[in-house]
Amino acid sequence: MPASRRHHRTLAVLVNCLGVIAAVPALPPAAPRAAAAPARPAPPPAVVAAPARPVAAATGIPTGVPAVPPAVPTTGPAPVRPSMPPVSVAVGAAGTPAPGYRIEVRNAGTAPVETMVRQELPSGARATTVTGGGRATGPVGATAGVITWRLRLPARSTTALHTALAVTGPGRSVTAPTCVYGTDGTRPYDCATATWVNPATAPAAQVTAAPLWRRPPVLLAALAAVLVVTGGVLWWAARRRRRPAGDAPLRTVRSGTGPAGTVYPRPALPTPASRRRRPPVWLAVGVAAAVLAGVVGAAAWTATQRVAAMDTSKQPTSGAWVGSTVSGGLGVPLRETAFEFTVYRMSCGAGVMPAAPGGGRPCLATVGVRNVTSEQQTWHGQLQRAYLPSGNWVAADEDATRVANLGRDPFAQPVAAGRRVLLPLVFTVHGAQPPKQLELRSGVFSAGVRVDVD
Repeated sequence: MPASRRHHRTLAVLVNCLGVIAAVPALPPAAPRAAAAPARPAPPPAVVAAPARPVAAATGIPTGVPAVPPAVPTTGPAPVRPSMPPVSVAVGAAGTPAPGYRIEVRNAGTAPVETMVRQELPSGARATTVTGGGRATGPVGATAGVITWRLRLPARSTTALHTALAVTGPGRSVTAPTCVYGTDGTRPYDCATATWVNPATAPAAQVTAAPLWRRPPVLLAALAAVLVVTGGVLWWAARRRRRPAGDAPLRTVRSGTGPAGTVYPRPALPTPASRRRRPPVWLAVGVAAAVLAGVVGAAAWTATQRVAAMDTSKQPTSGAWVGSTVSGGLGVPLRETAFEFTVYRMSCGAGVMPAAPGGGRPCLATVGVRNVTSEQQTWHGQLQRAYLPSGNWVAADEDATRVANLGRDPFAQPVAAGRRVLLPLVFTVHGAQPPKQLELRSGVFSAGVRVDVD
């Protein structure tokens, strides 16, 4: 056999072998055969020590596809958020000579609910009547405090409570907010507020604008106008009285019986050039003095009104460019550019929440936020501040606030248009004195609201 033919056959054999080797991975795996084989009898229970593990060779991997390990499932269970029971509260002020309130707590659910009801008393008030097994407590040496009920609300029921207060300053309005919490007294289910007004006290007269004839700027302007008109009339009359007479009319003269003749006047002598008449000096000086007095009086009155409208007790705010700051107390709805804030409760101490890891004392505020705009609005924890009596302030503790809201971040999602959100805010303060005032705002360019909580 020629050498060239032997070389060709050897080359053909090598090519065929390489083709067979390349085609082996594409063959179907042996798993179907293994599955089709008859199952072996299971060993007796005494012999079985551990469950059989699947054979790794039974899983085929296509050519060119890397082997990826299966995803490892999470070991911990998904967090379960407890549902909010359908509990609501309504508060109404009684028309009695002393401050009184009617509180209705309703459970619309199909199961009984354990709740804690708290009514905050304003400063200078104490409870005289409490129904429904409530208990009035307060700080030592002070008259302000809180009325607490621990109730078990039956399914689809309404519980009515009544309270009566005594205040130090008779005749003033009294606002007492009320909230329904869980058994821990931290997570609010619902809050409501009402303001009692003494029916014997006549309503305050509405402040109306003074009539025009009693406004200093209008009086000064009218006086200046009268002086100007009077001066103009006098000047016009004097000028008309001093106007020079015209040329003398022609005269007709008769002499004897002859015809009448016409005597022409003698040629007039050249008249001196007349000077332009000017108003008297006293008139010009009087008009100028009246106008100056009117301008100075109007400026002084405007400046006085602006200074009287300033509130020197307000602390300066950062970036308050839109609107004006609104102030109030607990339970009073306060509106700014985008939100309506209502602070129902403010309490500090170790019993409210666990102490912060870095030290400090937690102070919990129950706040209601209502979006009064037609669009969703976002707000941030760093813009919510608690002012101390020393003048320093601290921002909301977002980590502690998330813990108080059972792991939910209230600042992560925007507030929908027209929606009301009720949540606890936590401020971590250092020192023995609690916050004196809260500053809440929707944005950095909003003036915000200030709530007195001391």
